[in-house]
Amino acid sequence: MRRLLVITTLAISAIAQAAPINVLGANITFEPPADFTRLSTNEIALKWPSTSPPAGAVGNARRTTTIAYELKPDRIELHQLPELKQVFEQNISRLIPGLVWKEHKVVRIHNQDWIWLEMTSHAIDTDIYNIMLATSRHGRLLIFNFNSTKAEFPAVESALRRSIQSIKVDAP
Repeated sequence: MRRLLVITTLAISAIAQAAPINVLGANITFEPPADFTRLSTNEIALKWPSTSPPAGAVGNARRTTTIAYELKPDRIELHQLPELKQVFEQNISRLIPGLVWKEHKVVRIHNQDWIWLEMTSHAIDTDIYNIMLATSRHGRLLIFNFNSTKAEFPAVESALRRSIQSIKVDAP
């Protein structure tokens, strides 16, 4: 009976862990929090109603915390990250209401340099906590956007930061 309990516990634990997500065309994987699922094309269109929504996203059941990702056509090389960081900082500061910077730096995650922009801001109906990562991949701009309501962020922060640390870049 004890052996069956251990096997059942291991099986449930394996099911609870979310499968790694492969960012298509970039040889990048990351592990979303265990309860996150992929957003449908319709959900992405509703959450990001613009002409260029992200290529993919995962989120919690209520979709109040999401991770969006995309390999954009914009050309960028790794040596240009500091310059791109400044451009992002200027544009985001100018365009986003109620912006409060938490961090804006270049970091190294698993031997890959990334722009790290961490901030809070006001949205129409709630305040938002956002961590945006950007890097060069195959000469193109790769962006991750970890986004949560500010009220929910403390409950999901450690899971999101583990997901960030799980990002793996295969050899080009």
